[in-house]
Amino acid sequence: MNPAEFGRRVLEWFDAHGRKQLPWQEDPTPYRVWVSEIMLQQTQVATVIPYYQRFMARFPDIGTLAATEPDEVLRFWAGLGYYARARHLHQTARILCDRHNGELPLDSATLQELPGIGRSTAGAILALAAGQRQAILDGNVKRLLARFAAIEGWPSQSRVLATLWDLAERHTPTERVADYTQAMMDLGATVCTPRQPRCETCPLAEACAARQQGRVAELPASRPRRDLPVRTTRMLLLRTMDGEVLLERRPPAGIWGGLWSFPECTLESDIVDWCRDRLGLTVIVERPWTVVRHSFSHFHLDITPTPAQVTGQGGLVMEGERFVWYNTRHPDGRGVATPVRRLLAALASELRNDGNQRWLEW
Repeated sequence: MNPAEFGRRVLEWFDAHGRKQLPWQEDPTPYRVWVSEIMLQQTQVATVIPYYQRFMARFPDIGTLAATEPDEVLRFWAGLGYYARARHLHQTARILCDRHNGELPLDSATLQELPGIGRSTAGAILALAAGQRQAILDGNVKRLLARFAAIEGWPSQSRVLATLWDLAERHTPTERVADYTQAMMDLGATVCTPRQPRCETCPLAEACAARQQGRVAELPASRPRRDLPVRTTRMLLLRTMDGEVLLERRPPAGIWGGLWSFPECTLESDIVDWCRDRLGLTVIVERPWTVVRHSFSHFHLDITPTPAQVTGQGGLVMEGERFVWYNTRHPDGRGVATPVRRLLAALASELRNDGNQRWLEW
């Protein structure tokens, strides 16, 4: 099947079956498309929609986003995961206001110089918002093209990726580029799915090499398997008699960057000494809660939540940029990571139950 026929069939399918009512399609400005593309990275459409709507209501334009403090941006991102995306959005908004008159540049090379925008994201912004002939290669499109041409190997390997980019470039039409781009993403997300693809409804089925070879289930190849390492940490649930708990802002880089979390120490640390020396707090340590596991793409994190009653404060912990005494009875909606949010909910439940709650329903 030549590229022209490929594009014709994809567009015919889109006209009949494609998604045309997504929130970011209503007014596809470069800003709105950019935010949607960042949110959709490794996140399903159904999950993104309510986050996107809240985010756009609070940050309707680049200037508003740039003028907001990072913690407020993270608060509206909390629960969506991959928090570096939110930090990059905010950093880029400020760069755009400083260097580009508050507008996204409409050329791929300049877009790719901005934090968090790679080749495929730049292509999607330019195709969907500006109608430029730009190829995209998100996870859905990688899978579709790898099956269509029976490309061997894991799609993120450099050799395989180069082949897929070549296919994407050659098959992108010159007309109706925005519709074609959305159609390719939709085909991958709703028809050429990772498991149980609906090949009988695919407009490309008769020319699909993987289908002809009976290899749809095995293509594209999976990432080479490796056992994820396990890291451990102890989260200290340091509570006052008034029911407040100490939160600490995490560093800007690294996991949960910029979000609020509990102070952490190693499993080997003497908690009483650690709290006295690092925080200036006198504490009575209680029995640890059940260990909970939070998995990232590159490792598992085993968390040992350990409550402790604060009986004295030496003045090292001051509210401000780094620490805050958080009232679990009256949450203020600040940005916290998912495991921290669940632990805060468990603490609030414990207070309501007069201290009888000791084990997390994770």
